Amino acid sequence: MSDGSALGAFLKHRRTKLDPTSFGYDIGRRRTPGLRREEVAQRANISATWYTWLEQGRGGSPSADVLNRIAKALMLTEVEREHLFLVGLGRPPEIRYRSSDPITPRLQRLLDTLTHSPALVRTATWDIVAWNRAAAVVLTDYGALPPGQRNVLRMMFCDARVRAAQSDWEAAARFVVSAFRIDAARAGADAEVAPLVDELCQSSPEFAAMWRENDVQTHGDGVKHLRHPQLGPLALEYSAFAVDGRPDLSLIVYNPMTPHDQRLVESLLAAKPAVAAE
Repeated sequence: MSDGSALGAFLKHRRTKLDPTSFGYDIGRRRTPGLRREEVAQRANISATWYTWLEQGRGGSPSADVLNRIAKALMLTEVEREHLFLVGLGRPPEIRYRSSDPITPRLQRLLDTLTHSPALVRTATWDIVAWNRAAAVVLTDYGALPPGQRNVLRMMFCDARVRAAQSDWEAAARFVVSAFRIDAARAGADAEVAPLVDELCQSSPEFAAMWRENDVQTHGDGVKHLRHPQLGPLALEYSAFAVDGRPDLSLIVYNPMTPHDQRLVESLLAAKPAVAAE
C-alpha cells in the first residue's frame, strides 16, 4: 500500500534539490529553490495538476510507468528510485539488470583481505568477474582464462578438469543449474542468459536435460567437496552474499571445513607463487 504523504514529501524534497539552470530553465523570479512542479511534470510527460496532487498526497497510487518517468525527471539514483516505488506503490521497482559496470576497487580490496579463504564475485549470468589469490590457487586461475571462459556453467559442463575435480559431478552440476536459474530470474537477467543457455543446450546434452527439469534452489550456504589435483579430497564451506546496490553481483566466500582442510589450503598457498587477480 502506498503512503501518499510520504510520497509527496519525498517528491518535494528531491524537486527542490535540483538546479534549474542545469536543465536549461531560467532562474527568473522563483519563490522557492529547485524546479517548479510544472517543470517536473513536463519532463515526466504527465499532467501538472496530477503531479501537484501527488506532492500534496492526494493523487492516488501512480503506475510504475509514471513513477519511472518521475524518477528520470528528478534524476533519481537507483536507491532513490527504489524508495520512490516503496512509498508510491508499497513495493520495489522491477530490477534493471546491469551487466557492464565493473566492480569497485573497494570490493576487490575486500576480496584481497581474505588471504586464506578463496573468494570471488560472480554476475547473475555466473561469470566470474573478480577473485582473490586464494581462489586462483585453490580453485581456478581465472586470470589465465579468456574472459569468455570465466563462466561457472561453461566450466562445469565443458571443462574436463573442472568436471574431474567434483567429488559428485552430477549433484554439483544439478545444483549449479538450479541456483543459476533463480539467480538470473532474481536479477531480471532472463534475456541476458538466453544466449548462454542456448549455447550450452547445443554443446551439452546433460545441461539441456537438467535445464528442462526447471529445478530451482538458492545458493546461500553449504559445503563444496572437491577432488583437488594437488591436495586430494578437500571440503570447503561456502557462503553467498548479495552486493548492496548491485543485484547482478554475488560474493562467494569459501572456508576450509576442518582443521585438516585448513592445513591443506595453507600448505598449497605457501607453495605457490603469488597470482595476480585482474
